[in-house]
Amino acid sequence: MFRSASRLQSLTALDISGVKLVIRTATSFARPIVRFGLDKAHQTEVIANTSARAATVFVICCGLEQRARQHCETKFAFSVSKARSYSHHRKTPTQAHARSTRLIGRRGPFYCAGGPGMTRQDLKTNDHDPVQSLRAHGVRLGQRQGHRLQWLSRTFGPVVHCDDLPPPGRGRTIVLIDPPTGAGAELLYGALTSHDAVVIPFGENPAFDFLKSKLTEFGTVGTSADGPHELWWGGRDWPAPDAAPATAVRVVSCHPTTVGDLHVYHLRRSLQRLGLPFDVEAIDRRPGERLSAADKADFIARMWQRNREPLLYVEADVMFQAPPDLPHLAGCDFAVHKWNGWEMSPRTLYFGRSKAAGTMLTTWREIASSYPDIWDGYQIDQAWSAVSSQIALDTVWLPRSYHAVAGEAGVRNATIVHNLKPTKADLGPDPDFAEVARSPRRAGRVGALESLLVVRSKVKSGRGVTVILRDVGSSSARAAADSIEKLTSAFVADCGGFGRLELSLCSWQPEVRIAREAALLADNMVLEIIPGQELPANLFAATATSGAAHRPTTFNAHRR
Repeated sequence: MFRSASRLQSLTALDISGVKLVIRTATSFARPIVRFGLDKAHQTEVIANTSARAATVFVICCGLEQRARQHCETKFAFSVSKARSYSHHRKTPTQAHARSTRLIGRRGPFYCAGGPGMTRQDLKTNDHDPVQSLRAHGVRLGQRQGHRLQWLSRTFGPVVHCDDLPPPGRGRTIVLIDPPTGAGAELLYGALTSHDAVVIPFGENPAFDFLKSKLTEFGTVGTSADGPHELWWGGRDWPAPDAAPATAVRVVSCHPTTVGDLHVYHLRRSLQRLGLPFDVEAIDRRPGERLSAADKADFIARMWQRNREPLLYVEADVMFQAPPDLPHLAGCDFAVHKWNGWEMSPRTLYFGRSKAAGTMLTTWREIASSYPDIWDGYQIDQAWSAVSSQIALDTVWLPRSYHAVAGEAGVRNATIVHNLKPTKADLGPDPDFAEVARSPRRAGRVGALESLLVVRSKVKSGRGVTVILRDVGSSSARAAADSIEKLTSAFVADCGGFGRLELSLCSWQPEVRIAREAALLADNMVLEIIPGQELPANLFAATATSGAAHRPTTFNAHRR
């Protein structure tokens, strides 16, 4: 058990036991040596870093020895069709929409017409249930994902199922079940207005990455046993809030005592001018010593326990120009800005008051305490990846207005201005950090070397099974989604004595190889299947039996 685990019991009711973090040494790959855990009175469990995520953790946790990096950081290029830019030749939105409907297909999208603007509304009530409407079309959403879809239907308009995309009105929520072609994505983008939202229920599939790259991503809802898919939502531009939240978010910040009060002058003055509640504290440090990620995480955890409002953490050298209402109005668990579209910035972090938000904070705190030499943003990245694969973590990706840099264009309209030099370079010190994770992060999803879904069984067992769903890039999105749901249901119905299921999606054989090696390092049984493959109801019981007897199975099974 990790030595500081007892500190976390007051933060969350989740048990983070059975966790294996693989640490890479300068000469070889070590066996899993770190276990996180809380007392056994807690009922649910979160794995802070699973075996399929080991290759990414290799990159994070230890030195940058070249031979190990070549082993772990194999570069992949998703086969996303880069369609030529189709000009609409000054076509009206109605004309553009008519052609995009033909290319997108009759099965999707669904649409809704409604009014723009963002208001804080109850996510649990809705006269018309869009979740049931999507279920009739083969889309399975979890509870939190359903709440997010209901919020979108009220914010952008009610969900109305239709075979054809209607002309743009005051606003639409467009649900895409099947990935469009390259030309279809171009035309769909041209038919969107700033009042539209696009929702992708199967956001974990890389076939949607091209469309996502053309849109502004708004948020992601992670996977869980009842909703084993990543729900992605975005659009052309964030809608402007048209109402203030009932309760203001509390802004918190900390700084070393050695920098003095002048360092936080602009922060204090701007918060006082806007009338926002805030806590700014100085932490004792020696001259020249900076605050570590663990110091910041501990400070935020204290504030999270002390206050009842949602928290927005910012660095002490920022200045507010407008109230930061967006994440609170969206009702999310966690919010962060992705610098350059992929790198999670630790300078602006939002934590809601939900159980999932507490889990995210706890997991980040644990990783920051375990690996103090790793840059803050990389630790947050791994905490987000770990939590969102096991809990339906509702994440909002903050727009650039929450991370504007002093001196750059458009800073006048920004919400938060940061005292940074204008740059397009990465914020983190390691330009080679986990290059295999950059494409997935730009698409708001976990990568092939990470677990898309981790499901715990009721059996108290340390044995785990890793299922690699391979050849995803050459299969239809519906076939992959159907296999994910069948695997999850089969494990929940009969776990076969395994303590947990870890599911990874791989498009290419190098991804499969590294995911398999990472799982074997964690002593997991490994199964490889392809989308659409027939799965017996007793898949995991048969796998456990054949593994114990060393008998062959009809699946590609691997064991140490």
